[in-house]
Amino acid sequence: MPRSVNAVASRARRKKMFKLAKGYWGARGNVLTVAKNTVEKGLGYAYRDRRTKKRNFRSLWIMRINAGAREHGMSYSELMGKIHAKGLDLNRKTLADLALNHPQAFKAVIDSVK
Repeated sequence: MPRSVNAVASRARRKKMFKLAKGYWGARGNVLTVAKNTVEKGLGYAYRDRRTKKRNFRSLWIMRINAGAREHGMSYSELMGKIHAKGLDLNRKTLADLALNHPQAFKAVIDSVK
């Protein structure tokens, strides 16, 4: 009886891996074991950094709000405390955009919580 290896499935697996490794330098793009290791590492970094990106953006927003608040004689923590006490539903992303692109609107927010 001849040996059955299911070449269709194994070729599909290899093609999938090479498709993910497309554009990699040298053996990383055309040798299966090297490509597989590189792709797995890259997918791990992608998973990790999707979470890191959220952290980095929150940090950036806080810096922008703090800079905007200090121009009006208030610290970031004071401002956020007063915003929450007043019950204003403005998130950090929105506040940072106001501080950066719409200083008059940001000043109105600060005046409303003072």
